This record gives sequence, C-alpha cells and structure tokens, in this order.
Amino acid sequence: MEASTETAIRREIAIAASPETVWEFLVDPEKATRWMGQSASLDARPGGEYHVKVLSGNVARGEFVEVDRPHRLVWTWGWDEESASSVAPGSSTIEVELEPTDEGTLLRFVHSGFERGRDAEARARVGPLPPAPRDRRGRR
Repeated sequence: MEASTETAIRREIAIAASPETVWEFLVDPEKATRWMGQSASLDARPGGEYHVKVLSGNVARGEFVEVDRPHRLVWTWGWDEESASSVAPGSSTIEVELEPTDEGTLLRFVHSGFERGRDAEARARVGPLPPAPRDRRGRR
C-alpha cells in the first residue's frame, strides 16, 4: 500500500457571532477584507469567482463549488500566475462549516488537496484563516 502524499489543514474556531454574521464575513467582499486581504471579488454561488488580493503581488483565486447559506461553503483555492508560488489557482479545496452554538458559532475549516512538504507548510502559514486562538491556558 502506497502512503498518501496529500495533506489537509483542519481547524475549529469558536466565534461569538451568529452563523449568519460569520457567513457574511466569508462572502461579502467589503466584510471579508476586514480580516483578510487588501481587496476581494467574491461571487458566492456555484461556479462563481473567488478572487482575493492578499498582499501586493499575491492573489488567491478559485471558484465556489458549494454554497449552503449560512451552513456550508466550499471553494477551490490557489495563487494566480503572477504570485510567487507554484500553487495553481483552484488546485486545492477549502471547506467551511458553520454550526450554531449557545455562544455563537463553531467554524470548522478544512483546506485539502495539496502535497505534503514545503509547499503544504507554506500554505498553512498563508492560508485564508488565522491560527486558532489560544484559550486561557494557552492551548489551541
């Protein structure tokens, strides 16, 4: 049996806001750029464009695949040809699930479809979500 060379980044983040509010920060370009990137063009419908200028010269591109407001959002992801990365647009997949909780929302995030190694490590550092926050004891 051959070992898998594909890896995935998984995170769960508790957010003190309703799933509807969190959803808007994922799909509304003006709200999305409050927490990621300099500018965005987001057409949140299956087949719609995902385009975020993260930093000067680094543009993330992809296509929305699944849109189930305000529960689940799936899009492909990668860096455009002008970015300093060999990770092609649409070469990986990001899945976000929003679950209502008593405190707000549990956001489940999976970024999959890329090779293990240096490229995967670089994606983990510059992917679309910040590291999971630490709790009072310093745990993630």
